[in-house]
Amino acid sequence: MKILITDPIEQSCLDILANNKFIVDHKPGISAVEICTIIGSYDALIVRSGTKVTSEIINAGSSLKIIGRAGTGVDNIDVQSATRKGIIVMNTPGGNTISTAEHTISMILALSRNIPQAYSSLLSGKWERKKFQGVEVFGKTLGLIGLGKIGREVAQRVQGFGMKVIGYDPIIGDSLAIELNIELVTLPQLYSRSDFISVHTPLNNETKNLINSNSLALCKKGVRIINCARGGIVDEKALLFELQSGQVAGAALDVFEEEPPKNNPLLNLPNVIATPHLGAATEEAQEKVAVQIAEQIVKALNEEIILGAVNAAALRFGIPEEISNFTLLGEKLGALTEQLLFGKLKEITIELRGTLLHKYSELLKVSVLRGLFSRLMSEPVNYINAPVIAENMGIHLSEKKDTESGNFAQLISVHFKTDKEDHIISGTIVGTSQIKLVRFDSFYIESQLEGTMLFYKNIDKPGILAHVSKILAENKINIAGVALGRTDIGKEALTIIGVDSKLPTSLLSKLTDFDGILNVKVVEL
Repeated sequence: MKILITDPIEQSCLDILANNKFIVDHKPGISAVEICTIIGSYDALIVRSGTKVTSEIINAGSSLKIIGRAGTGVDNIDVQSATRKGIIVMNTPGGNTISTAEHTISMILALSRNIPQAYSSLLSGKWERKKFQGVEVFGKTLGLIGLGKIGREVAQRVQGFGMKVIGYDPIIGDSLAIELNIELVTLPQLYSRSDFISVHTPLNNETKNLINSNSLALCKKGVRIINCARGGIVDEKALLFELQSGQVAGAALDVFEEEPPKNNPLLNLPNVIATPHLGAATEEAQEKVAVQIAEQIVKALNEEIILGAVNAAALRFGIPEEISNFTLLGEKLGALTEQLLFGKLKEITIELRGTLLHKYSELLKVSVLRGLFSRLMSEPVNYINAPVIAENMGIHLSEKKDTESGNFAQLISVHFKTDKEDHIISGTIVGTSQIKLVRFDSFYIESQLEGTMLFYKNIDKPGILAHVSKILAENKINIAGVALGRTDIGKEALTIIGVDSKLPTSLLSKLTDFDGILNVKVVEL
């Protein structure tokens, strides 16, 4: 079998692959056009962050079985295109954890003491001690947004400097937070109480521009922002404005919306320090992930075990055909649950109807958990580790087996409770493969569970759907399907609209401003 590597990588990776009798071509810096020309003869592709694995490359890879990223995240890989072609996409979870945590600590200290600015001044022949007076981190409050592996390592280290740590994570349990000496708070509380804020979440629809003008307005005057996670989590325009206004005292950035940044005005500010995406750039981390991706590729191509996979095509490998569509349904219900959550998740009850579903109850429970956690965690979530994650996060999980026939012979229901509210959603398979949502709380409704979906509750009165349709048309958003449900005439109603493209934030504000429309949500499945 042949493996193509298109970014620089340590010799240890090449040696492991060669020792396992694979033919390896290492072509760092090769262009996308060249990759498309030759990729058809390769069984696996290994990249780092440099190569953008586009749908064109994936479609040209007629023999591709695996795409591996030597590093965390798969931002540079079109995972959806790979999944459609049945190609496994994997990364190396955990290999960069310590390095990224240590880099975050370095950025906090450098920002608090103006070390880069003072060094630059000294090199120019100046001696400006008063100008670069800093602040102590001792006794300050660090707010961590995201308490995955990296966030926890940061928390452990800053406590050694005498910092108080507060954190926000929608799924971490109270017992784990107590063990880590972290006070769990809401996002508004974190913004208002923190002296330093550091983000450690994946980049997705929920975290895009998470730190924006509204959240920065809630912060203490003089807050300091650190981002060593992903570009795009911090709204750079909002950050620029607040740095200039004095609301934000300083920012330390390792990642940017555009990399490398071109003419980014943030880099011209005296209260910003920056590094070129160095979070994982240590000898130890690079060696670790190079070895890890090589070993994962070997095991997968030899059909031993699939590790570090991030897409459903890989994670559902080996599931019996008779239950396959229902595990997909479970994953989609889990993903829907995650995007509808308001508050801190406390409890999940999964109810299964039908003898087939009872037979595979453990598998279906895990499928829901995988869908739930995949968007929340920076590391891959699969059918093996999903129950462990739930246990570690302190989420109470229970199961019910429904023996009543009802309207559907086979049904999966997810009843989830947070500290703010609780909801129940149900789905089934219609025909041979159509995955449908059939219940949302007291609304019985039938909607395809796929793509971009607009959810909103409204008062049941004429004109609302027409108004929403008009706004979508004005923004050139095509409607793929509409599902309607209501409790009674003139009472509360639920509308689900499937659309063919992304919905801009500005459009959502137009919807919520209309009298009678409530609780607008956008879901991506």
